[in-house]
Amino acid sequence: MSWGTELWDQFDNLEKHTQWGIDMLEKYIKFVKERTEIELSYAKQLRNLSKKYQPRKNSKEEEEYRYTACKAFLSTLNEMNDYAGQHEVISENMTSQITVDLMRYVQELKQERKSNFHDGRKAQQHIETCWKQLESSKRRFERDCKEADRAQQYFEKMDADINVTKADVEKARQQAQLRHQMAEDSKAEYSSTLQRFNQEQWEYYHTHVPNIFQKIQEMEERRIVRIGESMKTYAEADRQVIPIIGKCLDGIVKAAESIDQKNDSQLVIEAYKSGFEPPGDIEFEDYTQPMKRTVSDNSLSSAKEGKPELKFGGKSRGKLWPFIKKNKSPKQQKEPLSHRFNEFMTSKPKIHCFRSLKRGLSLKLGATPEDFSNLPPEQRRKKLQQKVDDLNKEIQKETDQRDAITKMKDVYLKNPQMGDPASLDHKLAEVTQNIEKLRLETQKFEAWLAEVEGRLPARSEQSRRQSGMYDGQTQQPVTNCAQDRESSPDGSYTEEQSQESELKVLATDFDDEFDDEEPLPAIGTCKALYTFEGQNEGTISVVEGEMLSVIEEDKGDGWTRIRRNEDEEGYVPTSYVEVYLDKNAKGAKTYI
Repeated sequence: MSWGTELWDQFDNLEKHTQWGIDMLEKYIKFVKERTEIELSYAKQLRNLSKKYQPRKNSKEEEEYRYTACKAFLSTLNEMNDYAGQHEVISENMTSQITVDLMRYVQELKQERKSNFHDGRKAQQHIETCWKQLESSKRRFERDCKEADRAQQYFEKMDADINVTKADVEKARQQAQLRHQMAEDSKAEYSSTLQRFNQEQWEYYHTHVPNIFQKIQEMEERRIVRIGESMKTYAEADRQVIPIIGKCLDGIVKAAESIDQKNDSQLVIEAYKSGFEPPGDIEFEDYTQPMKRTVSDNSLSSAKEGKPELKFGGKSRGKLWPFIKKNKSPKQQKEPLSHRFNEFMTSKPKIHCFRSLKRGLSLKLGATPEDFSNLPPEQRRKKLQQKVDDLNKEIQKETDQRDAITKMKDVYLKNPQMGDPASLDHKLAEVTQNIEKLRLETQKFEAWLAEVEGRLPARSEQSRRQSGMYDGQTQQPVTNCAQDRESSPDGSYTEEQSQESELKVLATDFDDEFDDEEPLPAIGTCKALYTFEGQNEGTISVVEGEMLSVIEEDKGDGWTRIRRNEDEEGYVPTSYVEVYLDKNAKGAKTYI
């Protein structure tokens, strides 16, 4: 099967077919090129998707990735990033192995096709020229033969005419012979030209055209083979990345299997555990007997210290709720106690939890205390421990840098040509100073940490101090401040603004029954380090440098109760005062 023998007369159709073949190849190149663009776009979108959901540095999201489910999600994002990389590999392989290679081959193919058809056209032109020469020789031979016949007839006519002179007859005879000679010469030339044309024609149809068409056929077959190989390469480019894509998917499955719900639950406990204990039972108060104070585990002060405690039904100068304004109005005629009690139980609460107040004050101040005194004991201990660990890492880093500078200085001392040892003294002194600063900072935080760890075992009294109140109308326990803190997602004390979530207590006129009790004794003195504006109920304003009496020290919640002039008392942030205890303390104790 050869185009040279089978398609010897289809030169124009072969030219069209080979052009179609090149167009087909260029179409396939365009297809692969668009596929590579899709792969790149898909990879870019996958990378952007992975980057979009990556945790932002120094943000709350980064802390959430302690949980195994979040870690698995982070692993999934990383695997998707690798997955996107494999699609980029597909695009690169297709571009280098198919697109670029085929584009170069198309140029070579066009050049070869042009050369082959140029040779074909040249052979066609040659055979057409030979044909024209043959036709010209044939017409000349035909014309000479006719001229010879006419000359012969004219000679015979002149020879038969007796009136014609002998000279004219001789002239006609010579002319007839000349024409016959010319006809013979034309005949010989025509015969020679015919033989030469037949030879050229045979070579054209049996040698030149078959050779040219064979080259075109081979060129076309190579194009077909090449496009087939490109399709195999196209599939292989996908096949090569399948194992790696499989590993990416296996990594996602492995990350999913690593999720540990128990571990995540434990992390929630560690993140939000306040260190307080649940409030104790509220003792029954018999209002059918003469009204008298009872000791309750739900009061603000510790029963072990012998301090009077407050029940939600009354009020004492010795232990004021920090949110109840003292009624200074003249005493009204007292109504029956049972009627007052019913009013108290049916009224709506109207003040905030002390913890919520503290949260509001912390936000108002605009910054977290350096010793994390605004946090519950357990959370404060964790923050301090983390701070100590970070400082130790910085100290180790600075120590390594100091050792490196010292070694370099020793090298300079041994080999002065390498550098001036004195040039390192300033840097060495700076690093040493940084280490000392970090050590002092570490000691400060370690002291706070030791203080917190010393308080943690005895935090039951504190939890009772922070226990909640009961709503008299519904007889349902109201969530206390410690529970409010544990429900906060960031471990801080939060306060809902709705009436349903505010913890309030009613201050009624019958609290005056207890106005005659003695105030709490002072346990020390304090000096205000900063000016504090006590704008919330239960707090007291102080001026920087003012000396006041301490009637209740900080129980771990960051607040100290103080008194001014025997009749004005309230709470101030512990970090705002310098406390001097008369007992249970040696020297002065400063809260900064």
